[in-house]
Amino acid sequence: MAAHEQYQELAQQLSAIGVIKRGLARVLPPDCPPTSVIVLTLLKRYGEMRMSKLAELLVVDMSVTSRHVAYAAERGWLDRQPDRLDKRSRLLRLTPSGEALLDDVSARYTEALAHCLGDWSDAEITQIVGLLARLRESFGECHRPVAPGGASPAHDLTACPSARTPH
Repeated sequence: MAAHEQYQELAQQLSAIGVIKRGLARVLPPDCPPTSVIVLTLLKRYGEMRMSKLAELLVVDMSVTSRHVAYAAERGWLDRQPDRLDKRSRLLRLTPSGEALLDDVSARYTEALAHCLGDWSDAEITQIVGLLARLRESFGECHRPVAPGGASPAHDLTACPSARTPH
């Protein structure tokens, strides 16, 4: 088990990830905020879904999700169609324009990472990819689904077994 000081250093390094995220955001097309990329990526990964499911995946409330969806829909990146099973609901779907945008963003991100990490070895890139995936999975294990009709947070670190025991 890591020492408390190591967790403190990890927390500091993770807080600095914002610098990396802002750097990657600078390579996005001018009318494409990072949140739009996240919305479109979720639609590509999970397919057609209701706004409530998207809000759950984004871990934000419906009003925030609605703004993100409206922005992407205005640009033709996603489509909102009536749900065949519940006419009051709408299903969100990635459009060909949204697919093309994601392809462009992927190429831009890849180029930016290749430029910034050009002096890293293949082994180091493989190692960080594996460690970041493992970190994300560890936090995914802390995910507690929102109870029907409940407003509990989607992420609760106290749901992690290791977070309940003092270190």
